[in-house]
Amino acid sequence: MYVIKNGTVYTMKDDRPIKADILVNDEGKIEKIAPSIKADKAELIDASGKVVIPGFVDAHSHIGGVFEDELDDLNECTNPVTPEMDAYYGITPDDEQFKIAVKNGITTSCLIPGSGNVIGGWGIVLKSDKGTIDERLLKHPVCLKAATGINPKGVYSRAHQLPMTRMGIAFLLRDYFRKVREYKEKKEKAKKDPKKMPPYDLGLEHGIPVLEKKIPLKVHTYMHDMVTVVEIAKEFDINVTIDHAQGASDYYDVLKDRHVKGVIFGPISSGLFPGEGGKIDFECCKGLDDRGITVTVMTDGPVTPENLLVTEVGEAVRKGMDPVRALAMITRNSAKILMVDDRVGTLEKGKDADILIFDALPSLDVRANLLLTMINGKVVYRKDEV
Repeated sequence: MYVIKNGTVYTMKDDRPIKADILVNDEGKIEKIAPSIKADKAELIDASGKVVIPGFVDAHSHIGGVFEDELDDLNECTNPVTPEMDAYYGITPDDEQFKIAVKNGITTSCLIPGSGNVIGGWGIVLKSDKGTIDERLLKHPVCLKAATGINPKGVYSRAHQLPMTRMGIAFLLRDYFRKVREYKEKKEKAKKDPKKMPPYDLGLEHGIPVLEKKIPLKVHTYMHDMVTVVEIAKEFDINVTIDHAQGASDYYDVLKDRHVKGVIFGPISSGLFPGEGGKIDFECCKGLDDRGITVTVMTDGPVTPENLLVTEVGEAVRKGMDPVRALAMITRNSAKILMVDDRVGTLEKGKDADILIFDALPSLDVRANLLLTMINGKVVYRKDEV
């Protein structure tokens, strides 16, 4: 049990800071937030003069499954359509990248198959602390991963195999969801006549929660391909998130569609390339937020470093975004997009005690240092212990 005393608390439930104490109970939940809390049996953490915020939520990452020596357990590049894959089985829970995430304030990550395939498989949401995957699991599945553009084109054009083009990718996306829809319809009809039940198909099964809007299609996509993705979302009445989203500032009207449940911009180190990847526009974070579109940024780790979240938030501020609205991107917005906002993303009674203490507001002050990371009510990092 802890009491975090005298901090400037940004609960991220709204955009206004408060002077408050936070009581964390032995179950790892936030018990109370109030101007003054006395708890004789609790360990005191003095946050006087410090900033207290929710743990960061990385909405797009591959840590634990992609490694520095180029071993890759999250890219099954043997077929462009592999919906039967599941990131749950590709994550190494004791990967060093989780420790790096903790030191950078990332307490929760969405871990997904890579973008080598048009359909890559299910993703999961995992806490960054120690333990087994099941002990740290928040949501499984959280999405079905898909990709358009240069990644699948780059993988399969070398083999002169479909899809070598953006039009081939669009065909495969539509073809997959047609098959899922037909499979689902056959299963429903077979309830009255079991003899008509189609052969079990795990890949098509993984698409049914998308058609039922229980999880979104999470699509790696840039510029012009955003239009294609939204058209497909409308055609099959599914929810999508637009990940990477370079050039989003040119497609505000397209992205305002009800089927788009979030835009996940970045990472900042992405290079420009011909065709659909020719623009990097951090001003879109403010532009999307101003239009009521839920927006966040990502690390894409370990492809890029875990410290990029704060850097990207700073870039959004430099492009005109309010510092607290920018901080909301990597707390409440990410949690909302991943549909885990009942557990994380804001500091509220009953939610997981995933808490960060900084010496300044990290979205505003480039000198801000992370002093403490708490996950599920357990202190997992202190700066003075490193």
